[in-house]
Amino acid sequence: MKTDAATRYRSGSIALHWVMLLLIVAAYACIELRVLYAKGSDPREALKHWHFMIGLAIGLLVVVRVALRVTASTPPIVPAPSALQHRLAQLAHVALYALMIGMPLAGWLLLSAEGKPIPFFGLELPPLIGKDKELAKQIKELHATVGQAGYFLIGAHALAALYHHYLRRDNTLQRMLPARG
Repeated sequence: MKTDAATRYRSGSIALHWVMLLLIVAAYACIELRVLYAKGSDPREALKHWHFMIGLAIGLLVVVRVALRVTASTPPIVPAPSALQHRLAQLAHVALYALMIGMPLAGWLLLSAEGKPIPFFGLELPPLIGKDKELAKQIKELHATVGQAGYFLIGAHALAALYHHYLRRDNTLQRMLPARG
């Protein structure tokens, strides 16, 4: 009989997965809710400020997550998926990691190109590039477009987990759920 460690991700990986989900939800919520307030208002600026900081925290934590992913074994899916499903899952995970790495980096580049401070929980990070208004516009458009695509990617990821759990009845979702009792 397989041990719990052989059928589930390590507790650190599980915790990091769910913490990052909460941070991603918070980053999206901050940027979506800002439109409820007038431009330049304190609440709008606070939401943008939190969006920046949470985004950078995601960028920092994804480095830890990639390190864990590379160094830890991945528990097998039982029953094993088809080769096509396995390949699609790999592509989806690459896209999700690209989102979690690329979006914070694009945000940092955007603030840099706009000549704005880069806040990070009481610190001010250095700009990555010099002020460039035209480049800032391009980065902002890319950041917004990829952000919209992120809704689809995250939704597809969640739906795939539910598909595996309820229709395929394999252990895909259970491998990433916190241990019970």
